[in-house]
Amino acid sequence: MLVTGTDHLGINRRLVKSPAKERPVKRVRSSSKEEAYKSLISHLDAILRDESTPLVDEVARMATLCSLVHILIPKVYWAGFYRLVGPKTLVVGPYCGTPACLVIDIGRGVCGQCAREGRPVVVPDVRLHPDHIACDAESKSEIVVPVFDAKGRLKAVFDVDSDHLSAFDEFDARQLQKVVRYLA
Repeated sequence: MLVTGTDHLGINRRLVKSPAKERPVKRVRSSSKEEAYKSLISHLDAILRDESTPLVDEVARMATLCSLVHILIPKVYWAGFYRLVGPKTLVVGPYCGTPACLVIDIGRGVCGQCAREGRPVVVPDVRLHPDHIACDAESKSEIVVPVFDAKGRLKAVFDVDSDHLSAFDEFDARQLQKVVRYLA
Protein backbone atom coordinates (compact mmCIF):
# COMPACT_ATOMS: atom_id res chain seq x y z
CA MET A 1 0.00 0.00 0.00
CA LEU A 2 1.32 3.47 -0.87
CA VAL A 3 0.80 6.47 1.38
CA THR A 4 2.19 9.98 1.54
CA GLY A 5 4.61 10.61 4.39
CA THR A 6 8.03 11.80 5.43
CA ASP A 7 10.95 9.48 4.68
CA HIS A 8 14.13 8.97 6.73
CA LEU A 9 15.64 12.11 5.15
CA GLY A 10 12.66 14.28 6.04
CA ILE A 11 11.41 14.42 2.44
CA ASN A 12 7.66 14.24 1.89
CA ARG A 13 7.00 11.42 -0.61
CA ARG A 14 4.98 8.32 -1.30
CA LEU A 15 5.97 5.46 1.03
CA VAL A 16 5.26 1.73 1.00
CA LYS A 17 3.22 0.67 4.01
CA SER A 18 3.06 -2.91 5.09
CA PRO A 19 -0.64 -3.83 5.24
CA ALA A 20 0.15 -6.22 8.09
CA LYS A 21 1.87 -3.60 10.24
CA GLU A 22 0.42 -0.34 8.82
CA ARG A 23 3.72 1.50 9.03
CA PRO A 24 6.17 2.76 6.40
CA VAL A 25 9.24 0.71 5.49
CA LYS A 26 12.25 2.54 6.91
CA ARG A 27 15.98 1.88 6.84
CA VAL A 28 17.03 -0.09 9.92
CA ARG A 29 20.45 0.74 11.31
CA SER A 30 20.58 -0.69 14.83
CA SER A 31 18.42 -3.78 14.56
CA SER A 32 19.84 -7.21 15.28
CA LYS A 33 20.13 -9.51 12.29
CA GLU A 34 17.32 -11.65 13.67
CA GLU A 35 14.97 -8.68 13.98
CA ALA A 36 16.00 -7.34 10.57
CA TYR A 37 15.26 -10.64 8.81
CA LYS A 38 11.92 -10.98 10.63
CA SER A 39 11.01 -7.51 9.41
CA LEU A 40 12.17 -8.39 5.89
CA ILE A 41 10.03 -11.54 5.78
CA SER A 42 7.04 -9.63 7.17
CA HIS A 43 7.35 -6.95 4.49
CA LEU A 44 7.87 -9.49 1.70
CA ASP A 45 4.77 -11.38 2.85
CA ALA A 46 2.73 -8.19 2.93
CA ILE A 47 3.93 -6.88 -0.43
CA LEU A 48 4.54 -9.96 -2.59
CA ARG A 49 1.81 -12.22 -1.22
CA ASP A 50 -0.88 -9.54 -1.52
CA GLU A 51 -3.71 -10.74 -3.77
CA SER A 52 -3.14 -7.80 -6.12
CA THR A 53 0.41 -8.93 -6.99
CA PRO A 54 -0.06 -12.13 -9.05
CA LEU A 55 0.25 -10.03 -12.20
CA VAL A 56 3.55 -8.52 -11.01
CA ASP A 57 6.40 -10.00 -13.05
CA GLU A 58 9.64 -11.47 -11.78
CA VAL A 59 11.69 -8.33 -12.46
CA ALA A 60 9.38 -6.29 -10.22
CA ARG A 61 9.61 -8.96 -7.52
CA MET A 62 13.41 -8.97 -7.79
CA ALA A 63 13.52 -5.16 -7.57
CA THR A 64 11.27 -5.18 -4.50
CA LEU A 65 13.37 -7.83 -2.80
CA CYS A 66 16.58 -5.88 -3.54
CA SER A 67 15.13 -2.68 -2.17
CA LEU A 68 13.92 -4.28 1.05
CA VAL A 69 17.23 -6.09 1.68
CA HIS A 70 19.11 -2.85 0.97
CA ILE A 71 17.08 -0.84 3.49
CA LEU A 72 16.32 -3.43 6.18
CA ILE A 73 19.41 -5.61 6.60
CA PRO A 74 22.24 -3.99 8.58
CA LYS A 75 25.56 -3.24 6.87
CA VAL A 76 24.27 -3.87 3.32
CA TYR A 77 26.01 -1.63 0.80
CA TRP A 78 24.82 -3.26 -2.44
CA ALA A 79 22.14 -5.87 -3.17
CA GLY A 80 21.19 -7.26 -6.54
CA PHE A 81 20.65 -10.11 -8.92
CA TYR A 82 22.74 -11.60 -11.67
CA ARG A 83 20.39 -13.52 -13.98
CA LEU A 84 21.38 -16.63 -15.91
CA VAL A 85 20.98 -15.70 -19.59
CA GLY A 86 22.87 -18.58 -21.17
CA PRO A 87 24.69 -21.73 -20.13
CA LYS A 88 27.81 -19.77 -19.14
CA THR A 89 26.68 -16.18 -18.58
CA LEU A 90 25.20 -14.09 -15.77
CA VAL A 91 23.87 -10.59 -16.56
CA VAL A 92 23.08 -7.99 -13.92
CA GLY A 93 19.42 -7.69 -13.05
CA PRO A 94 17.60 -5.42 -10.65
CA TYR A 95 19.87 -4.02 -7.93
CA CYS A 96 20.24 -1.25 -5.35
CA GLY A 97 23.60 0.44 -4.97
CA THR A 98 26.43 1.75 -7.09
CA PRO A 99 26.83 0.71 -10.76
CA ALA A 100 27.70 -2.96 -11.15
CA CYS A 101 29.60 -5.22 -13.49
CA LEU A 102 27.21 -6.02 -16.33
CA VAL A 103 28.30 -9.53 -17.33
CA ILE A 104 29.96 -12.28 -15.29
CA ASP A 105 30.98 -15.68 -16.64
CA ILE A 106 29.86 -18.76 -14.70
CA GLY A 107 32.80 -19.81 -12.54
CA ARG A 108 34.31 -16.29 -12.33
CA GLY A 109 34.24 -14.29 -9.12
CA VAL A 110 32.00 -14.95 -6.15
CA CYS A 111 28.79 -14.79 -8.21
CA GLY A 112 30.14 -17.16 -10.83
CA GLN A 113 31.36 -19.55 -8.13
CA CYS A 114 27.91 -19.57 -6.51
CA ALA A 115 26.26 -20.23 -9.89
CA ARG A 116 28.69 -23.05 -10.71
CA GLU A 117 28.42 -24.74 -7.30
CA GLY A 118 24.71 -24.05 -6.69
CA ARG A 119 25.32 -23.16 -3.05
CA PRO A 120 25.75 -19.98 -0.99
CA VAL A 121 29.20 -18.42 -0.86
CA VAL A 122 30.16 -16.24 2.11
CA VAL A 123 33.30 -14.10 1.75
CA PRO A 124 34.30 -12.28 4.98
CA ASP A 125 37.09 -10.32 3.24
CA VAL A 126 36.87 -9.94 -0.55
CA ARG A 127 40.58 -9.04 -0.76
CA LEU A 128 41.37 -12.63 0.26
CA HIS A 129 39.09 -14.32 -2.28
CA PRO A 130 41.38 -15.53 -5.08
CA ASP A 131 38.96 -14.65 -7.91
CA HIS A 132 36.98 -11.71 -6.53
CA ILE A 133 35.76 -9.32 -9.23
CA ALA A 134 36.02 -5.79 -7.85
CA CYS A 135 33.01 -3.99 -9.32
CA ASP A 136 33.25 -1.42 -6.51
CA ALA A 137 36.31 -0.67 -4.39
CA GLU A 138 34.09 0.00 -1.34
CA SER A 139 32.99 -3.63 -1.13
CA LYS A 140 34.74 -5.43 1.74
CA SER A 141 32.63 -8.54 2.30
CA GLU A 142 30.10 -10.40 0.20
CA ILE A 143 27.50 -13.14 0.26
CA VAL A 144 25.91 -14.73 -2.81
CA VAL A 145 23.04 -17.22 -2.78
CA PRO A 146 21.64 -19.20 -5.72
CA VAL A 147 18.09 -18.59 -6.93
CA PHE A 148 16.26 -21.63 -8.27
CA ASP A 149 13.01 -21.88 -10.19
CA ALA A 150 10.11 -24.10 -9.09
CA LYS A 151 11.75 -27.09 -10.83
CA GLY A 152 15.07 -26.61 -9.01
CA ARG A 153 16.96 -25.12 -11.96
CA LEU A 154 19.32 -22.20 -11.39
CA LYS A 155 17.89 -18.96 -12.77
CA ALA A 156 19.94 -16.30 -10.97
CA VAL A 157 22.18 -15.50 -8.04
CA PHE A 158 21.46 -12.91 -5.37
CA ASP A 159 24.56 -10.91 -4.50
CA VAL A 160 24.82 -8.79 -1.34
CA ASP A 161 27.89 -6.67 -0.54
CA SER A 162 28.94 -4.71 2.53
CA ASP A 163 31.46 -1.96 3.09
CA HIS A 164 32.28 -3.71 6.42
CA LEU A 165 34.54 -6.74 6.85
CA SER A 166 32.84 -9.98 7.98
CA ALA A 167 29.35 -8.51 7.62
CA PHE A 168 27.81 -11.86 6.62
CA ASP A 169 27.82 -15.37 8.02
CA GLU A 170 25.95 -18.68 7.77
CA PHE A 171 22.90 -17.16 9.48
CA ASP A 172 22.66 -14.64 6.62
CA ALA A 173 23.08 -17.47 4.10
CA ARG A 174 20.16 -19.41 5.61
CA GLN A 175 17.95 -16.33 5.79
CA LEU A 176 18.72 -15.16 2.26
CA GLN A 177 18.01 -18.65 0.92
CA LYS A 178 14.53 -18.35 2.49
CA VAL A 179 14.09 -14.87 1.03
CA VAL A 180 14.92 -15.81 -2.56
CA ARG A 181 12.25 -18.53 -2.45
CA TYR A 182 9.77 -15.70 -2.99
CA LEU A 183 11.02 -15.81 -6.60
CA ALA A 184 10.54 -19.57 -7.21
